[in-house]
Amino acid sequence: MTAPVFRFAPSPNGHLHLGHALSALLNVRASVALSGQFLLRIEDIDQTRCTPVLEADMIEDLDWLGVPIDGPVIRQSECFPHYRAALERLQDLGLVYPAYLTRAEIKRFVSDYEAGGQIWPRDPDGAPRYPGDAAVLSPDDLKERSSSDAAFALRLDMTRALALVGSDLTWNEYGSEGPDLFAAPYAQTANADAWGDVILARKDTPASYHLAVVVDDARQGVTDVLRGKDLFEATSVHRVLQQLLGLPQPRYRHHRLILAEDGRKLSKCNQDTSLRALRSAGLGHSGLRRLLGL
Repeated sequence: MTAPVFRFAPSPNGHLHLGHALSALLNVRASVALSGQFLLRIEDIDQTRCTPVLEADMIEDLDWLGVPIDGPVIRQSECFPHYRAALERLQDLGLVYPAYLTRAEIKRFVSDYEAGGQIWPRDPDGAPRYPGDAAVLSPDDLKERSSSDAAFALRLDMTRALALVGSDLTWNEYGSEGPDLFAAPYAQTANADAWGDVILARKDTPASYHLAVVVDDARQGVTDVLRGKDLFEATSVHRVLQQLLGLPQPRYRHHRLILAEDGRKLSKCNQDTSLRALRSAGLGHSGLRRLLGL
């Protein structure tokens, strides 16, 4: 068996918090325990929110954590041609279509639909599944948007995709820390249909998270994806894309989450306590590990 390759892939659109610290340290510990490598990938597709200053701060935080990085740092902003090639391959298979509904239009459609007492289906993240342009737009409206400079998203036709790869996809789920790292895996059945037609790219964005992450992991030779449990369900989508694109399947490991006092997942956009703020308040390495349950 080849040496395992782990990665930590944060976005420099805010400062790292305790949840990032847990993920980074668990990846490092796993790579050491299994005699593997630890890689860093900067997920900076969003060139508006991701800045060089925030990236520099992030690297400084990782250095303070004592995170050793094997090999060069990869940035998504340098990989746009690879995403374009993957997207074109899916388009050649007839699996991609432009979708013109805005978030506000989807929200309004779902609200009107549920006003009648019915429930519109949600994806595993709780967002309404895409209803399709024809459910909201008239043929004239759709023709006007498609022939104009209107914003759009490129979505995966999930029904057609599953018809190609089959609906019996699985992945092997492994333990994320401690003795569980060495335990036997269990097979997990993918449920990509629950996501509906996921976004692969936007007019002004070359790839969504779903598309970029499978392309990046394959290009970097990542064998073990160790990430938070909040991404467990998304693995179903990633398995479909891996099958369609002929990409290798890594071993998946989903770790526990660090939650805020109100029970929600920590978030940059909610300005949850950053590592920099905790450091400024005098938190040391031993205190950090206690907070993280390490």
